[in-house]
Amino acid sequence: MAPLAPHDITVAVLAGGAGSRLAGRDKGLQPLAGRPLIEHVLDALGDFPGPILICANRNAAMYARYGQVLADAGADGAYRGPLGGIATALEACATPWLLTLPVDCPRPPRDLAPRLARAVGDAALAVAHDGAQLQPLFALYSRRLAPDAAAALRADRAVWRWQQELGAVAVDFSDRPGAFDNLNTAPDFARWEKDHERD
Repeated sequence: MAPLAPHDITVAVLAGGAGSRLAGRDKGLQPLAGRPLIEHVLDALGDFPGPILICANRNAAMYARYGQVLADAGADGAYRGPLGGIATALEACATPWLLTLPVDCPRPPRDLAPRLARAVGDAALAVAHDGAQLQPLFALYSRRLAPDAAAALRADRAVWRWQQELGAVAVDFSDRPGAFDNLNTAPDFARWEKDHERD
């Protein structure tokens, strides 16, 4: 397969979590070092030329300043888990490829998209591996997987299991220690701010 160009890739930030460990607050909009968490995530993408999708189930007007907002809640308004966001983004994706990453990781690898794109080859899916385990929400999908994602969502599949069934290519990111750290609680936010106060 020919190398992927940046404009072949749409980015989807998965921001539809319930915030259960943050007293129900919207994690992506929580302040971190003076800015909403989502801004840190997007900064790591640099000047990415492709479209930006934000998969969210609330606060659409606030997220709209960062990209096109997709509602990833079910018909009953319930959170459908990360696969709900992935399936929604694949359905909306207008480029050949979709890159996903979660909103709760403030410093994802800056070379996430190009490294996954170089490794995917003739496969339909590549997933980051941090050297110890797969990081299933950091992945690059062919747009043609949209029907598969919808079917997996209906079957209530775990993201990692669905990826495994599709023969996902695991891409080594073991040289990026800490790049996949995520923030779930108020102490996590405070710890991150203390660790990066001199940045």
